[in-house]
Amino acid sequence: MPQWQHLFSALRDQDINVSGNDMPRPVGGGDISSAWRVRTDDHPVFLKTGPASSYEMFLAESEGLKALDRAGAIRVPKVIGCVCSGKDSLLALEWIEFEPGNSSTEQLLGKQLALQHRCLGEQFGWHRDNTLGSTPQHNAWNDDWVSFFAEHRLGFQLELAAKNGFAGNLQPEGRQLLDKLGYFFSDYWPEPSLLHGDLWGGNWASSDGRPVVFDPAVYYGDRESDIAMTKLFGGFGREFYAAYEKEWPTTSGSEKRVRLYQLYHVLNHLNLFGAAYLARAQGLIRELL
Repeated sequence: MPQWQHLFSALRDQDINVSGNDMPRPVGGGDISSAWRVRTDDHPVFLKTGPASSYEMFLAESEGLKALDRAGAIRVPKVIGCVCSGKDSLLALEWIEFEPGNSSTEQLLGKQLALQHRCLGEQFGWHRDNTLGSTPQHNAWNDDWVSFFAEHRLGFQLELAAKNGFAGNLQPEGRQLLDKLGYFFSDYWPEPSLLHGDLWGGNWASSDGRPVVFDPAVYYGDRESDIAMTKLFGGFGREFYAAYEKEWPTTSGSEKRVRLYQLYHVLNHLNLFGAAYLARAQGLIRELL
């Protein structure tokens, strides 16, 4: 159980008033951190807590949410504060009441995601590293997308898989794919779009008829990688894709690159959750080869 008095005191030291009238109560959250709702003097607040070692992860998430908020395209929870005190760390966010989405919400999400992707950076990467789930995600700036994706996305995940005991055919076939990565971009030059970075069906919801996204892994990259993640586990209907395509159509060859970008997330699931994802990762690599 987090030491709430220390955490709330640390927030107050930053002139953030989260002095709850009641003890925080647990709510449904992700696999990585504990999630809570606390009732304050004037509004409820959503809290993520973890050990002190989670502070940098929470700080990167808070900066990602602020970057998405500045884009002004899709609603995200407002960041209230991020602190570390003693053995605990905490990320405090605006509490948003969610409701079931519908075709209109999905249509708006597709349009707004395309508008978010129109927010372009000068290079691929981000000003700091962050995490994908609990996996480190390296974001060193690079002018070359193929080089960035090979080194900091697929290459890193393959190295991590080897350390986790997943060798066999995965490694030589994965390296073979890395050597051929340029073929997927022979006539396509992506722009560095502002990405959510982990846009699966569990990381968006609806509130007052508007889409809301959360739990980002933000960086500047190929916009098609966000689209690829939406297609990996479902949760997005045809209205979403139609609205996105109307606002900013994807280019020729995108379906092949979708499989490439999905491989990054499947390898990450292999490293996070184990051998259940090995066959899927190997199947994707062989399909791409």
